[in-house]
Amino acid sequence: MSTPFDDALSAIRTVGYHNHRRETHSDIVSDRILADLKARCPAIAGDLASGLVFAWKNVVSPGDRGRKADLIVSEPLSTGHPDMERVRLAIENKSVVTAHRNRFARFDDLTKVRKSVLGAQPKAIVVATVLVGTARKVLNVPDVLKKMLDPDRFEEVRPRLSSGDDSLFSEFSRAVSANTDRDFKESIELFRTLETRGIAETHRDAYDSVLIVPVMIDNVHSPRIERENSVGINVDAEYEDFLKKCCRAYTARFSS
Repeated sequence: MSTPFDDALSAIRTVGYHNHRRETHSDIVSDRILADLKARCPAIAGDLASGLVFAWKNVVSPGDRGRKADLIVSEPLSTGHPDMERVRLAIENKSVVTAHRNRFARFDDLTKVRKSVLGAQPKAIVVATVLVGTARKVLNVPDVLKKMLDPDRFEEVRPRLSSGDDSLFSEFSRAVSANTDRDFKESIELFRTLETRGIAETHRDAYDSVLIVPVMIDNVHSPRIERENSVGINVDAEYEDFLKKCCRAYTARFSS
């Protein structure tokens, strides 16, 4: 089946590389999750269609200076801005691809956004997706390669990115980030410690669902979802379950 993460990887192929410094991957995933929920969840679709709630992307979380939630569905204020005390759904998307040492920062980001949203509205459905990279070597394009090359030279190199040209690793060795065998599994283990709660457990400070997606993104070969993986994640089945959990929780908590 096709998932939001297939859409995000397709965009990477088009651009040539994953830019972990921009919101592109997150926006694509958020838009597709919301579209899938509208198609499969009558309660969410009906409230959006009636104008009872609206969706916003990259909204500053309540009580958290500068930190943004990737997508929220909320009742609006009279000003047209989201009412953060009436948030119904919050989606947060992260990736740990280039350097697995960043997993701790991304884990902290997920924790802070969850606490921020639930602190304002405990009934809100708060969900997260995390892309976790399997590649042993990654060509770090946004942080290193683009700074090594002048703009014209970078545009000459761009068509070679994500094309399978292994010579990029040796030609631009200073831009290569290395990951160990254990990095992938340790990142998975960390994000699996994010607690989740049941539909009726709105008293708990926990995510309603966390979806971890193994991906091969090295900016040299064509990116792909690692549907065959060593950590027992069935991406397609777990995404279906993710949507069902969101719909069941929304219907139970917000439908009259």
